[in-house]
Amino acid sequence: MSKRTLKPQIHLSLEEMQAIDEWRFENRLPSRAAAIRALIRRGLEREVSDKRNNKEATDDSEPSRQMVHANI
Repeated sequence: MSKRTLKPQIHLSLEEMQAIDEWRFENRLPSRAAAIRALIRRGLEREVSDKRNNKEATDDSEPSRQMVHANI
């Protein structure tokens, strides 16, 4: 990954900012920016994991579907 940092601008509601700040303090992160980066990283990792789990579940069901079609 590049060492260059980008500074995207986002608009958040007061409630979203308060939720981020609460999460930041509960998790002892040094800054709001660090909290936002951590939350984005966690969300992306979760998304990848969910997609991988869904693919594995689909792949597991493939042989049984093929057997059903073979018996018809």
